[in-house]
Amino acid sequence: MILKKDNLKLGIVLGLLAPLLAMMIYYFWNFSRSFSLSEYFYILKTNKPLLTAISSISLLANAVIFTIYINTHRDQTAKGAFVATLLYGIFILVYKLIS
Repeated sequence: MILKKDNLKLGIVLGLLAPLLAMMIYYFWNFSRSFSLSEYFYILKTNKPLLTAISSISLLANAVIFTIYINTHRDQTAKGAFVATLLYGIFILVYKLIS
């Protein structure tokens, strides 16, 4: 199975997809009855404290992936998830500072 490999690229892909999946789960859990998906993204774009909160929750998905792969001694995949987490964090920080 592909998820059992120890591969930096796999870690980066999982690290990029997991926060998006977590963000969508959070949307369906909390906001889907009140806002459309486009309204949700507009609110995230315009409300910096909410963006910080939801991105923090979303990045917890990467912490789970990182922990699983570290505990199973697949360090390259864990490293990829960590790199993706850093990329997300830097992107969010720069976005908040620029806008």
